[in-house]
Amino acid sequence: MINNKVLSIILGGGQGSRLYPLTEDRSKPAVPIAGKYRLVDIPISNCINSDIKRMFVLTQFNSASLNRHIKDTYHFSFFSSAFVNVLAAEQTISNSNWFQGTADAVRQSMHHFLRNDFEYALILSGDQLYQMDFNELIEKHIQSGAEISVATYPVNAKDGTSFGILKTDENSMISSFIEKPNSELIKGWESEVSDEMKAEGRHYLASMGIYVFNKQLLVDLMNDPSTNDFGKEIIPQAIGKRPVYSYQYEGYWTDIGTIESFFEANLGLTDDIPKFNLYDKNQRIYTHARMLPTTKLAGTTLNKAVIAEGCIIQASKIEHSVIGIRARIGKETVITNAYIMGSDFYETLEEIDKNQIQILVGIGERCNINNAIIDKNSRIGDDVTINGGPHLEDTETDLYVIRDGIVVVKKNAVIPSGFVL
Repeated sequence: MINNKVLSIILGGGQGSRLYPLTEDRSKPAVPIAGKYRLVDIPISNCINSDIKRMFVLTQFNSASLNRHIKDTYHFSFFSSAFVNVLAAEQTISNSNWFQGTADAVRQSMHHFLRNDFEYALILSGDQLYQMDFNELIEKHIQSGAEISVATYPVNAKDGTSFGILKTDENSMISSFIEKPNSELIKGWESEVSDEMKAEGRHYLASMGIYVFNKQLLVDLMNDPSTNDFGKEIIPQAIGKRPVYSYQYEGYWTDIGTIESFFEANLGLTDDIPKFNLYDKNQRIYTHARMLPTTKLAGTTLNKAVIAEGCIIQASKIEHSVIGIRARIGKETVITNAYIMGSDFYETLEEIDKNQIQILVGIGERCNINNAIIDKNSRIGDDVTINGGPHLEDTETDLYVIRDGIVVVKKNAVIPSGFVL
């Protein structure tokens, strides 16, 4: 079987500054998504669904919660060779530096990979939302005779300026590469795409940051310490010298690189037919199995809402919003265009009384929350108004951050009653 010859390497990314403050005390792959999952669950689930069950997750910032999530979630048979291991940047006798880029992360971790028997390395990003059968990618890689394959995504000229654009020949072999071309430079970089993509004006192939390497080539390339990044150095330098294949993917895919893209991806799940299908039994998304009670609602009008388990909701209205696990929302509160991440625990009546807690975990009564992300374990008092939108300038305080008009209330923040933004 092909998948027994594949080792998956999931790149957790750097400090995740563009997703701050969601990455203030957690690594990017550990950021909660869709109310009950973590970002890292996406590539791991894609691997499991493709029967690729040997995975390393590389990270170096705030990896404690990621370690805990993976340890508590992904258990395989004692007699199986399957595993999901987190590798954080580590000082060794030969190297005392942090990871300097995606390729450097693989280079520094190579001694761990080589303890395993594999022929192909599948290199994935830890911050993307998509569902892909990697078996098809691996098979096309082998059939093409390539030493490297790059998963590519057809985009239009406007979106193409934000990606590395690849040009292919009639055999889907990559002949040239340009990094984030402007609107003038991108002309002439069209590649052959399907008729459906042509009809949508998507003539350009963007690199998805998903790669397949033949083992020996990867080992050889990692012996050169002058290159630190796959997308900016390794792949462009290999084109024309090595056979590099383009695997076109036409399903849903989005890069969760910024607060805005993260926000849009989550709210997109509330669509009648979401582009990212959480209900496909053949492409399940796996996560930590929690023994939570059912969600309880009282007097709430719901419209285009995704609600996770274990919530206690008395809001008057929730619309175009995602509500995460254990969320508590008080009476007469209105939630619109928001991602409420929920909480990691319940407060008991005894704890509330003993500690004289004035503002409970969750959202109080008569609040109005719009265009906002409320991170986990936040305490929002009564009569609070948070109205995000383009009228707000980017800013940061101890309690919240505003990015592109989206208000992000920080994890564990306490917003006093009567607060208005």
